[in-house]
Amino acid sequence: MTKLNVVILAAGEGKRMRSSLPKVLHTLAGRSLLMHVTKTARLLSPEKICIVIGHGVEKVKQSIKGNDLTWVLQEQQLGTGHALMQTLPHLERDGLTLVLYGDVPLIRIHTLQKLIAKAEEKHCVLLTAVIENPLGYGRIVRDTETGAIKAIIEQKDTSAEQQEIHEINTGIMLIPNEYLHDWLPKIKNKNMQNEYYLTDIIALLVKQDIQVASSQAANLWEVMGINNKSQLAALERIYQRDCADKLLHQGVSLMDPSRIDIRGELICGSDVEIDIDCIFEGNVKLDDFVQIGAHCILKNVKVAADTTILPYSLIENTEIGENCKIGPYARIRPGTKLSNKVHIGNFVEVKNSQIASGSKANHLSYIGDSIVGKNVNIGAGTITCNYDGANKHQTIIEDDVFIGSDTQLIAPVTISKGSTIGAGSTITRETPEGQLTLSRSKQVSIAGWKRPQKPKV
Repeated sequence: MTKLNVVILAAGEGKRMRSSLPKVLHTLAGRSLLMHVTKTARLLSPEKICIVIGHGVEKVKQSIKGNDLTWVLQEQQLGTGHALMQTLPHLERDGLTLVLYGDVPLIRIHTLQKLIAKAEEKHCVLLTAVIENPLGYGRIVRDTETGAIKAIIEQKDTSAEQQEIHEINTGIMLIPNEYLHDWLPKIKNKNMQNEYYLTDIIALLVKQDIQVASSQAANLWEVMGINNKSQLAALERIYQRDCADKLLHQGVSLMDPSRIDIRGELICGSDVEIDIDCIFEGNVKLDDFVQIGAHCILKNVKVAADTTILPYSLIENTEIGENCKIGPYARIRPGTKLSNKVHIGNFVEVKNSQIASGSKANHLSYIGDSIVGKNVNIGAGTITCNYDGANKHQTIIEDDVFIGSDTQLIAPVTISKGSTIGAGSTITRETPEGQLTLSRSKQVSIAGWKRPQKPKV
């Protein structure tokens, strides 16, 4: 099998983005543009991936890790042909090279596989597209009789007749390495931009009667490049709508498919319902019959079957069991694991804690660095005081505990099995099993005391 190399051109500054951030590091669906392209390239299992960089070199290198990446510096940006020339020392003469672009993030794997399948050892293959308005794109010039590709003419160099051509060059192409080594050094920069165009190699190959084949992308948005924030926003919505359509086809109920953001991977079981304006980041898995209320944010979360997450809940790096009820306005922070039939109510925050089945914290509480047993009731306003200003400490609440409202549990502390804590208590020591424990100061009224008043103007 012919060896495959991938070159990703990612050296551009992206001035039209009007940002100090290199263009390829702007994000779409939670990943940088370059990360999208690199992820797709890796799915092809190539021999080598070369990434050509020029602006923000260190930032770009730090954004993606992997021993499979070869970084190639293009100190001066003199066109796509010049960029590919910089990779020649890293490419052997045998094999094929697939050219991708760091600002064309949504090219699909099956489109590239189709392109590669058309290649023979001595053939060059272009990915083309037909669009209604080809302004700004290089045109594919074909022989009027045979239909064979004769050349690619950049927009700025097209004649009036060539501007009427609607088949455009996407820039993505597959070229035998020996042609790159033999012909790249021969291309010239005799054009309006004084740049070395990679597309000029096609004309050189045609002159040598070397066949140039073509393939077309299934979707136009796969080959759309990004040059400004407006294009980035437009492509974001196209991508999100495509994700929503996939979910709908899988049987997921979306209250409004135009108002969902998936910034990672979302896996759903059957009969899942998702309300409007929810954001899913990282890896999120929703099992059967899960319901997600409006305006929730889930990041790296697993939610078991029959669980309901009510609106405006923020959940991160958490495992949630079956038949739980979360929210509204709940915040569940990293390191938390909730067992089955747990209730976490409005304005409750949980961090780095384990809560066993049947336990509840329904109102206005903070549970941090805690282990909570089964069938525990945590009253409104309860907090675990886990931080002493230097170190975090653990609170243990055993099974069948009832904690009254407005209680402070000063960690490290254990609330023993079956304990009842009176409302308004501050607990600093382990409580005895099955007993009522409370800690309150004597109620005092001060005669003659007057509430402070604002001075009259």
